[in-house]
Parts: sequence; C-alpha cells; structure tokens
Amino acid sequence: MLDANIKGQLKAYMEKLQQPIELVAAYDDSDKSQELKALLEELEPMSDKISLRTDGEADVRRPSFAINRVGSDIGVRFAGIPMGHEFTSLVLALLQVGGHPSKASQDVIEQIQGLDGDFEFETYYSLSCQNCPDVVQALNLMSVLNPKIKHTSIDGALFQDEVEKREVMAVPSVYMNGEPWGQGRMTLEEIVARLDTNAGAKEAEKINQKDNFEVLIIGGGPAGAAAAIYASRKGIATGVAAERFGGQVADTMGIENLISVPYTEGPKLVAAMEQNVKECEVDIMNMQQAEKLIPAAQTGGLHEVRLANGASLKARTVILSTGARWRQMGVPGEEEYRNKGVAYCPHCDGPLFKGKRVAVIGGGNSGVEAAIDLAGIVGHVTLIEFGAELRADEVLQRKLRSLKNIEIVTSGQTTEITGANGKVNGLIYTDRNTGESHQVSLEGVFVQIGLVPNTEWLKGDIELSQHGEIIVNDRNETSIPGVFAAGDVTTVPYKQIVISMGEGSKAALSAFDFLIRNSAE
Repeated sequence: MLDANIKGQLKAYMEKLQQPIELVAAYDDSDKSQELKALLEELEPMSDKISLRTDGEADVRRPSFAINRVGSDIGVRFAGIPMGHEFTSLVLALLQVGGHPSKASQDVIEQIQGLDGDFEFETYYSLSCQNCPDVVQALNLMSVLNPKIKHTSIDGALFQDEVEKREVMAVPSVYMNGEPWGQGRMTLEEIVARLDTNAGAKEAEKINQKDNFEVLIIGGGPAGAAAAIYASRKGIATGVAAERFGGQVADTMGIENLISVPYTEGPKLVAAMEQNVKECEVDIMNMQQAEKLIPAAQTGGLHEVRLANGASLKARTVILSTGARWRQMGVPGEEEYRNKGVAYCPHCDGPLFKGKRVAVIGGGNSGVEAAIDLAGIVGHVTLIEFGAELRADEVLQRKLRSLKNIEIVTSGQTTEITGANGKVNGLIYTDRNTGESHQVSLEGVFVQIGLVPNTEWLKGDIELSQHGEIIVNDRNETSIPGVFAAGDVTTVPYKQIVISMGEGSKAALSAFDFLIRNSAE
C-alpha cells in the first residue's frame, strides 16, 4: 500500500505518539477489505505504541477501522481506506488520538472541551475532494478533545448503498445524531461556532475591544493575504477580517500556473498563506462577514466596518479584497436542487455520480476542464455552452473532443433544471439558433459559468462597475480616499491567483504611502 518513502516519513511521525493506541479493524470478503488489511498491517510495526486487532462487532461498517486511545473512550473511525486527500486525515488522527497536541488555538480547544451534549457525527467524503479533509480533520480533533463527541468518516464511493439511501449528492455531507447537519467545506471554528450557541456574541465582544488598525483588510484570499504580509512588514498595526480565509482558492483543485511552484492544490496553498500571515503577527479574524462600510468622512475620523455579528472594526485605511463566488444560472430548479444534483465543484462531488449521466454548464476553461475530469468517472457528460463556440483554450478543446462519452452543445441556453423525489432528473435547454426546446435526462448538473464579485454589501457606498466590481486605478485606490481594493473583486482584468497576490501587495504599499502622507487624526 505505501512506498518506502512514505513509510519512512510515517515512522518518523509515529515517534511523536505519547500514548498507546489500538487499531480495531472490521473486514468483509471484499478486495477493499484486503487493501485495508494491508494498510493497517503496515502501520502497526511503525511504533511500539500501536497495536492491531479485528473487530468482532456485527453492526459496524465493513471495511472500516477505529483508532482508539488505550484505556479511554477516545477514538475515531474511518469507514473505507483514507488515502488520496484523506491520507493526511489518517496521519493526524493517529497522532492526535495518540496524545500529540494539535495546532488549534487554546481558545478553540477550551471551547470544544466545554461543549455540553452527546454528538454522534458521520461525514461522507470522496477521496478526490479537496474540501473534505478540513471537515474530517476538524470533527476527528473534536472527538479527541471531547469524549462526548464521536465521529465516523465514510468514503461515499465505497458505501454507495448508504449514499443512495440517504440521498447524499454532495460532499462533504455531515450528519449529526442521524440527521443531516451540514454540507460543504467547514473549518474547525465554523463547526464549533454552530454547536456553541453563545459563540457569536462572545466573538463580537472580543472584536469590539480591539484597538484601531492602521490597515484593515476585508477578505482573506490571495489578495488579502498578500496585502496583510506587505502591510505588516512596514511595522504597522494590520488586521484581516475574513468570512473564510483562503476564499475561492480553497475550492481549487490543481494549481499549475503559480510562478516557481510547478504544482500545488488549493487547500495546501491556503494553509501556507495563512501560516505566512500568522508569522507576520497579523491579527486574523476569521468567520467574520462584513455588512457595512462607513467612510472616515462620515465618522469624522476613522473608516468603520460593521460585521454581521454586531461588532465594528475601525482603521485609518481599509483594503477590500472580498473576492468572488461561483455565478449561478438563476433558472427554475437550480436553488431547489442545490446539493441534490446541482453542484459547483466537479472535483468534490464528481465521484458521487459514478456511472451516471451529468451535464456541465459553461464552455470556458473551467467548464471544459470539469467535463474532461468528469468523463473519467461518470457514464456520460453533456456540455452546454451559451455561445456559438467554446471559449476554452484550444489544447483543452482538443482533449474534450477526443473523449467518446462527451456530447457538446453550443448555442444552448439552459432554461430549467427538473427533478423528482427531491433530486435532479434532467434539464431543459433552448437551441438559440432554432428556438427549439430540448429535454436531457440526467442525474447531475455542474455549473461552471464564471464568478460574481462579493460587493452587495458595498452598493451605494463605493463606486462599482456595471458588473458589480470595485473600480480601482493603477494604485488600487477606490472612490473613497484611504480605501483601497485588490483581487477578483475589482475591475482589474484576468482573475488569477498570481495577479491577485500582486494587486494585494500593491494595495498595501499604496495604503502605507497614504498613511505617511496623511497625519493621524
């Protein structure tokens, strides 16, 4: 199962175990059980603190295994073989159940330990999902810190009967005490906040007590992270308030155009960015949604940003880097069947449609890449492009046309997504050349039609383009003196990670220049 290099690294990690752990395996007669058996038998000899036995219980999923702390009721369970993106989840589970401390903040750890109630979590994941490990690792850690919390991670592709019965059509999908609880990427802090009903008020009180910032950055994607690093290096008080640190990058699979980095993946890049920002002693306020910008001209002193939880932040300068989100089609059925067949991340949710018929809406690079990826998993892909021809790079189009299970429709306008019994069963599109309507029977629709800037909260307060982007000049200045903007949320063309990083850096330098040319109030 594991090559020599991985084994060597794992053995080094297992030296960090502080308490004995037991691997308790549940097998059946399947090939996957044999794979799991081979993996566990490779793990056992890596430390004298690891033991392995077979589970005799009849009601556990098979193949699966638990990692238990000997002499306690602390443990986690994996149903399936946690390889691919979940291999890191396996390593962390071994270490944390074995007593190795996590890197979570002490405040969050104490918050988890103080949660009252019995919580039985189940998370359905796919091995190709880059968002799933965040949820799996968060719930695993919580079950280690609080014995009243239990967690089982389930490979949806391996337990298809369960997925069908529970109508799981998007990952990660989280159940709590047998009932649907959450879908999509969630951080540890977000999960804890949902369980701790007083978390919002406590966080707002903490934020209101903060000193004023020299530079306040709203948004934690590549532009926001770069701005934070450049601002902090000037030795000025810098804060970042982000709804989700990393932004859209966290949902990106392969990144091959970041200069000097031949290949990386979104979550890895986000983790590296966040670590870099933390090392610069920037005040990061995660899970904070901005609701109102009040310019200094109105307050008589500092710019003020009001947050959804009722707190306010004040600063001499502000950098807006709130990014963008997936554009929706806005047709009947799209919202109704969201996560019930309508999806926006082919890497995350594609494996749940194995052997089925799906559609991809959009003929740009994102849409064509999605269709190519899905073609290797699903039974058939119908790609529908609104324009008269595909807009993707020619190299991608050649690959697309070489695949036998893809049908390409151009000049097609999707008008409705249909469904029955709570999930998608087809879509209707109109041929824009003839006006003729067509019905396509399928089980999934992947929407890939571009991005929408996150500026609704700024309307009426700052100058926006007809597309809702913040208008900036070559120094990243907005229509409000002392307020700058950077990244996908602005009118700067070409929405790319490397461009956002450059623009964020430029915005921070412009903000610093503004500060030294304007005396403090």
